[in-house]
This record gives sequence, structure tokens and C-alpha cells, in this order.
Amino acid sequence: MPVNPVALSLGDGAGIGPEIAIKAWQALRSHESPGQDNKQGGEVSPHRYPFILIAPPDLINPYLKAAHLPPAKPISRFEDGANFFDKALPIFPIKGDFITPGTPSQKSAEIALESLEKALSFTLSGDVSALVTNPIAKDNLYKIGFSYPGHTEYLGAKCLGHDTPYARGPVMMLTAGDKLRVALATVHTPLVNVPEHLSSDLIIKRAKVILGALETDFNIPAPRLALCGLNPHAGENGHIGDEEINIINPAAKTLQAQGYAVTNARSADTLFHEEARRDYDAVLAMYHDQGLIPVKMLDFFGGVNITLGLPIIRTSPDHGTAFNIAGCHGAGEGHARADSLIAAIKTAHHLAHNRATNRLAKITTTA
Repeated sequence: MPVNPVALSLGDGAGIGPEIAIKAWQALRSHESPGQDNKQGGEVSPHRYPFILIAPPDLINPYLKAAHLPPAKPISRFEDGANFFDKALPIFPIKGDFITPGTPSQKSAEIALESLEKALSFTLSGDVSALVTNPIAKDNLYKIGFSYPGHTEYLGAKCLGHDTPYARGPVMMLTAGDKLRVALATVHTPLVNVPEHLSSDLIIKRAKVILGALETDFNIPAPRLALCGLNPHAGENGHIGDEEINIINPAAKTLQAQGYAVTNARSADTLFHEEARRDYDAVLAMYHDQGLIPVKMLDFFGGVNITLGLPIIRTSPDHGTAFNIAGCHGAGEGHARADSLIAAIKTAHHLAHNRATNRLAKITTTA
């Protein structure tokens, strides 16, 4: 059965995006890749994970030439992304020239934004099955008028006019293969400001998005969500902080009354070991490092960033642009590892397959 390709945005072309895109293509076209097969609860063809890179050919081809690989295959029909995937890297061409690795500029930011805009457009239109985003340099984008904190907020705003299959996000989730899924109540909030940003309403909204995603996108029929406490030992009955008593547990009680499998606040220091992970399908962490440290401890090179609660499937590698190692500051292959991007592409395929299958099942059941 043909597998619909996903769209891969370039990210900042001065970073490692071009290099890891090529390495991911090399791994996936040969039906092999490092690390585990990140299935995230779904089944698609085990050997086909095609993607289309949205980028200027003049930026990508020097990397391919230096690696003794064939030039990118420009495509205009999206199905050709799968048809030619074994032979050449499929690319939807946009304007732009070669960018010296390690030297971000206004030009690299403009190309990154155009690539992202086109990739999102193709995903919303259904021409591709999902969106995978390579890392951007936000500081660089701010200089050309980009006004969002990052991909997650940008996609949430741009998708507002489109229906979602469950509660609307965006909510950021990080995964360590099939070992751990952690979503965040607050994202890039300074630690000193986290308590004032937490509320029962926020936790309830986040939880409903996560549980909807677990059921629809991860194909988990009766999902279970664990809530992290904010304070050490989950506050110890108010002796070490009262956010658990006043905010987190009331949210859990409301969700439980509505039939959701949600725990009360649990101590974060005992929540992430192997045995504890058997009792839930995902965790809602209260702040950034509380959630990301266990993910990166379990799978530093292969973690995936997923945006929940959108009308589209979106994943991303869990790392930045790495300007300092981009292409060894030349056109050839550098030291960047593509594990996380490969996992993000596989995850995007599996989640898109699950969502489409569950949507069809729902239509069939209600017909």
C-alpha cells in the first residue's frame, strides 16, 4: 500500500537541518535506521517513511554532492515524494542560495520561514500526511518580524481556523521512544514565575488535550494520565508548598468526576522510574525541566517533540540548530546525529496513520 509522505521544513539552513535531513533520507530510504522503531502505538508499513524536504535545491545539493549522493529530486506532485524516495531526496523547491554552515543571517531566517509556511500549508490542505519541523533560530527570526515564542505557538495560531479531532491545544509533549511521554503545563516560563502561571483551569485544559491525543493519535483506548506535583514530595500535605492542595488536586478531582483516568499530584522524584511508568500512559509536568530531564535521560539522542491538539500532526527533533557543529562549517557531512529527526519522521507517520484510522472508524460507527 502506498504511504503518503510527510513534509519536512528546512529549519535554519545555517544550522544542522540540511545535514540531518540528508542523513535521515539515507537511513530511511535504505529501510534501516539507528535506534528503535518509534511506533508510538500504531502500525504502518515498517519500511516506508517517505518525506518531502521544503528547501532551495541550491542550498541542499552542495551537501549531497560532498557526500557523493545524487542531487535532490524536485517534485511538484506530492505522491512523487514516495515514488522517488528510494532513488533521490525529494525536494519541493523554494527560492534561495547556499548558506555557509554556522553563519545564520537574515537570508537563512527568510528561507526558514518560507519553508515552514509552505510545509504547514501543504499539511493543512492534506497534500501530505503530517508536518515535521527542523530546528529554527528564534532570535534570528525575530529580526525579520516573527512574533511567536516558537514553532508550537506559531502553529497554534495558524491552525485556529481549522477543526481539531479532540480538545484544542497546542500542548507540547516530549517522548523518549515508547518509554515515556511527558507534556508540559508551562513551557518556557522562568522557574520563579511558574506558580503564578498555574491554575486548575489550565491543568484541566491541558489534561483533556493530552488524553484526547493519547486516544486518537497514539491509539490508546483508555488512556491514563499522571499529574506531577510542583513541590518536593508533592507538597507533603501543604508542609512544603500548597499548589498541590489548591490547584493540582482540585483539577484532578474535576477530571476524575468527569470520568477521566487522572491521578492526584505525585512526587516527581518517584514518578519516572521503570516500574512507576507502568501505571500511566503520559505525564503532565508542571514546568520545563521537570518534564524534559527524564525524557533526555532515557533517550538523549532520539527524543521527539510533538504538538498535541492541532488539526494536523506535527513532530520535531528534540534539539536546536547546533550552529557550532553545522556541516563542520563546510558543505560536507559534519558530526550532527540524525537519530531524533529519524524518530520524529517515523512518529509523524505512525500518529498520522492512527488519526486517519480512528477518524475512519468513527465515521463508519456513526454512519
